[in-house]
Amino acid sequence: MAGQARLYLSLFVATFAVSWASILIKLAEAPPLPTAFYRMAIASVLLTIPALPKVRKTFAILTRRQIFLLFASGIVLGLHFAFWVTSLFYTTISNSTILVATQPIFILVMEALFLKDKIASRSVIGMLVALIGMIIISRGDFQLGHQYILGDLMALIGAVCAGIYLFIGRHLRARIDNLGYILPVYSTAAVTLLIISLAYGENLTDYSAKSWIFFVLLALIPTVLGHSLYNWLLKYVSAHKVATTILGEPIGATILAIFFFNQIPGWWTVAGGILILTGIFVVLYRKAESTITSPKMSY
Repeated sequence: MAGQARLYLSLFVATFAVSWASILIKLAEAPPLPTAFYRMAIASVLLTIPALPKVRKTFAILTRRQIFLLFASGIVLGLHFAFWVTSLFYTTISNSTILVATQPIFILVMEALFLKDKIASRSVIGMLVALIGMIIISRGDFQLGHQYILGDLMALIGAVCAGIYLFIGRHLRARIDNLGYILPVYSTAAVTLLIISLAYGENLTDYSAKSWIFFVLLALIPTVLGHSLYNWLLKYVSAHKVATTILGEPIGATILAIFFFNQIPGWWTVAGGILILTGIFVVLYRKAESTITSPKMSY
């Protein structure tokens, strides 16, 4: 039970940490692609010293196919951030975070198609409840114009990429240490974002001290803490359950947006948020037959 309590605490801390991402991105007041690049680049630098010995072991035990999947995970993570961070500049914070949180749907489909996993009916019901909540929250946003529709579409593409990233991570984390996984993945994501930024002619150097501070905070809070905890959890919790917990991100982001941007949610946001949290609880709740592995924990 103590192990499970630690897992649930880790899920909560990770969700709270990633909820800050959209807020910090907007506060950075920098273009989306460079913001995403520096988020991953700084996180990679911060993790280099503790993770490098683990990386050597990782490449020693993985097959060529698994090494390919490792880099593929980093590429789709980079694409996830490219699309999602850009979406924040076209649509609202709440709509962007809500749509990117649909990633569990794509993971469920991949687990069923490629792994032939049996998804518990409770999980399906919980996700459907959460999806209804997201629909309620996002009602009317698609009516706001072409710019908002483009942002919504980018967020949805970001959700697909995030689903692929978590799906691959669940497979690889069964064999390798968390630090040995996240450093090459984050570094590959950073390189992917650098290439995209250069291709679009983005300025990568001329930013204020304020922007640089928020780049570092983005690397520390939602990335090194939030995403790294999610990747650690993938060894003990199925990918769609981890992704379903991420559905709590739009709730956290909406609450934070009230204080930072005075974005007061309407009744539909409150009602939808309650449904999303209910759906998360239904998916995660387990009786004695819990499918969460009792972890032999080691970072």
